[in-house]
Amino acid sequence: MTIDDIRDNFELLEEWDDRYRYVIELGRTLTPMSDAEHSAENKVQGCASQVWLSREIDRSGSEPVLNFKGDSDAHIVRGLIAILLSIQSGRTAREILDADPIATFDQLGFREHLTPQRSNGLRAMVERIKKDASEALASAS
Repeated sequence: MTIDDIRDNFELLEEWDDRYRYVIELGRTLTPMSDAEHSAENKVQGCASQVWLSREIDRSGSEPVLNFKGDSDAHIVRGLIAILLSIQSGRTAREILDADPIATFDQLGFREHLTPQRSNGLRAMVERIKKDASEALASAS
């Protein structure tokens, strides 16, 4: 699902209870991570819930493309990961570094509807993805 699809579906749902249910549903669409991917290396620090992000780097093109998988022990966080990956996964390292996923989450209305802990966790996930993109770019040059 693309971020544009998610944005369109959000506009159709007027109540935040319905939007939360939709976010949880998005979390159920995540590609499952293997037990090995639920490692300390893939664990995202700074999240109240347990969050893991694994990456694969495709170096076949002129610029590295990063593909991510994510998981969490919290349903709503799994949905946030699904939205974040719709923005960032499958993009070049430079596109990831240039993107502002937090602005997209703000446009969807999450700033007013996430607890400070969840907002901090979301920022930690974004920072982790950008760090992975920076490292992929650095190792490509």
